[in-house]
Amino acid sequence: MKLLLLLGLVTLAQCFALRVPLRKAKSLRQSLKEHGLLEHYLRQHPYNPAAKYFPTLLSSEPLQNFMDMQYFGTISIGTPAQEFTVIFDTGSSNLWVPSVYCSSPACGNHKRFNPEKSSTFVGTNESLSIAYGTGSMTGILGYDTVTVSDIKVINQIFGLAETEPGTSFYYAAFDGILGLAFPSISSSGATPVFDNMMTEDLVARDLFSVYLSKNEQKGSFVLFGAIDHSYTTNGISWIPLSAETYWQITMDSVSIAGVPVVCSNGCQAIVDTGTSLLAVPNQALNTLLGALGVGSNGEISCSAISSLPDIVFHINGQAFPLPPSAYVMENDGYCSLGLQGMNVPTGSGELWILGDIFIHEYYVIFNRANNMVGLSRLH
Repeated sequence: MKLLLLLGLVTLAQCFALRVPLRKAKSLRQSLKEHGLLEHYLRQHPYNPAAKYFPTLLSSEPLQNFMDMQYFGTISIGTPAQEFTVIFDTGSSNLWVPSVYCSSPACGNHKRFNPEKSSTFVGTNESLSIAYGTGSMTGILGYDTVTVSDIKVINQIFGLAETEPGTSFYYAAFDGILGLAFPSISSSGATPVFDNMMTEDLVARDLFSVYLSKNEQKGSFVLFGAIDHSYTTNGISWIPLSAETYWQITMDSVSIAGVPVVCSNGCQAIVDTGTSLLAVPNQALNTLLGALGVGSNGEISCSAISSLPDIVFHINGQAFPLPPSAYVMENDGYCSLGLQGMNVPTGSGELWILGDIFIHEYYVIFNRANNMVGLSRLH
């Protein structure tokens, strides 16, 4: 019995050792607003969230998608370790950080990887280019030891940024991005970090899970190779993927007060930790706002929140409600819906992005072994 208990404690300790705490920080939008740069930036760079998933170039990914991101974690690269703050992004697949070769203003306020200070770095002649709405992140590919929590991934390929788009990202709270989507969408064919973790048997199970705390609460995390069952007391609903690119699933419909109002004939949705809001096709957004009795600007009296209904997502035959406390955001005494419209290219069908607004309500398990997403309601 004592041996079993000891083994259980060791297993538990290993699970917790693979947990990466996520801290909440000021979003780029908030920082730009504080510096009086937000309006100019938005005029210069009209934002369409769909560009991340329907790029004009294969590797395109608009950095504006991270405008409202507030959850960041720490990784290290090299020997000895050089630390970086990254977004753990299930909507992309590459790992990249700024490098000492970068002279762009955006790199000036961030940590930069110096390959000459790492004894384990292996350079290449391969270049990396990821197109953003504000320009391109260009750089070179290299290999080094990447440490995520207590997991050391040897010879992980990653991008060393030499140029970064736009001076505005000088104010971003993150240095780089660690993509957790599938290899099929990785720029330059670079193997994603989690794929190497699986291949090298560095995780107990071929899955990772995400918990995002609400408001100013602490405790947000990404857990690699394990499920923390203290967050699954309401059971886990498993949903098969409809594509092995992003974490994409099929939705049956979206209803309000028991009546389907949008996505009535089914539609696609991507569960994306790298998008903060709920991104909705423009036509569906207008219909949804009308059903909620909210004007086209999405603004609402804060006193009216309690009278709003749940938005219910019907997925794989099950209902996943989103209460108004989740989808209404309050900022400086003003309230607005955490929904944003996007232009989805014709022929691609209706696509929704279930970002952090949705993930706050559910403990999400990204299962590569079975190519499924697991959802467990938190409240």
